Amino acid sequence: MPTGYLRALKRAVTGDPATPLVLLCNFEVEQRWATGFPGLPAPAFSLTGPLVTRMEELGALLAGPDDHLVTQHPLDPGYVDYARSLGLELPTVLVADGPARDSTAARAAGSPDLLAALRDLAGRGAQLVPMGLSADEVALAELSGLPVAAPDLDTVVAVNSKIYSRRLVEDTGLRAIPGWCCETVDEFAELMAEVGPGCSPASALVVKDAYGVSGKGLVVLDDPAKARRVVRAATARARRRDDQRLHVVVETWLPKRADLNYQLTVDAGGDVRLDFVKEALTRGGVHLGHISPAELDDRQHAEIRHAAAVIGKALHADGFTGVVGVDAVVGADGTVYPVLEINARFNMSTYQGGVLESLAGDLPASLAGHHPVRLTAPVAFADVLAALGPLATVDPVAGGVVVTCFGTVNAMADERPGEPFEGRLYFIALGPDRAAVTGLADATRTALDTHIGGAR
Repeated sequence: MPTGYLRALKRAVTGDPATPLVLLCNFEVEQRWATGFPGLPAPAFSLTGPLVTRMEELGALLAGPDDHLVTQHPLDPGYVDYARSLGLELPTVLVADGPARDSTAARAAGSPDLLAALRDLAGRGAQLVPMGLSADEVALAELSGLPVAAPDLDTVVAVNSKIYSRRLVEDTGLRAIPGWCCETVDEFAELMAEVGPGCSPASALVVKDAYGVSGKGLVVLDDPAKARRVVRAATARARRRDDQRLHVVVETWLPKRADLNYQLTVDAGGDVRLDFVKEALTRGGVHLGHISPAELDDRQHAEIRHAAAVIGKALHADGFTGVVGVDAVVGADGTVYPVLEINARFNMSTYQGGVLESLAGDLPASLAGHHPVRLTAPVAFADVLAALGPLATVDPVAGGVVVTCFGTVNAMADERPGEPFEGRLYFIALGPDRAAVTGLADATRTALDTHIGGAR
């Protein structure tokens, strides 16, 4: 039986809580949205490596027994047995075995047997649900006949820009972090001359690419010389390319007490549901996980509920329906800034809802994260369970740890055969309070470092 969380999600994105889904967890999608929207000059990077690709297995714990998950690799049999032993009902996994491509959707488009299976599912009423929509998923939908449970691609790209987020905040009257939007190099240079580091009113600024992700495309400007270097680099690139475009948001750097992430869902009729509010765990702008419940008082919770309703209404008016993750900040003085950016797509927490509903029981606290492991050879899932020992049993009072993705542990093993490699284990700690889940997460990291291999 699908979880209530999954049925509600299906109702919102398809109109029917019983719709069979074909899920694609395309974590690289934000990089694809950035095409045509240049940010600050920076070394090229890719989110399509083996480790990121294997994160698509997180979808297995969201989907239900009537759903399908498209991946580039089958799930590890030991992990499948483990998940079923917890009482979790897994989807059918369809492996994209076509020629290697940057994305799973593109690889699936070159898999004749998979396409035939998808056409059959389309005939039985299934719909394609990607983490976020890009041209690859649109092409797969056209080849397979699967309807896409998402708005059109132009709308999806538009609402995921950080410039869109900032303008939505300004237009709706939500509390905004002091800042500005720039869409040309000249606008950026003029702004830096007016309010750059060392100029009034800002002493330090953060510049964010409109489609930056995971700490990439983010630069802190804390002295005038650094600001001048960034302006010179952007100006030189613009002259070299004869292209003035530069899509960035510039904001005042605020001292903060906490980062927040909350999820809302907008259905076709415009109804908005606030799904959860969590405290985000970050380091250097890079997302590391979430802890819940967030430490917010009634007034702060009310501000988040109000912001979710306002954001959902504005998104619906602009043609967007579906799942939305919002990053927010609680300032050092307790002031809530309810929108740092809007991510109109699934997020890491989206994939955890079913696990929390199925396994947390009366345990109110959770901490979702990952831990790096440094390996010299692939490890079996049985080795991970042995390393965790009693931590991997969820006691109804004391809590415990659930492994949410194992494929990422050995994902890099074939990149340089015979050489050490780094993987990640994803997990959720469940417990009676924040202190308990923090302790469980720390114990998990120690156990992995001791028995599997610590990353250094």
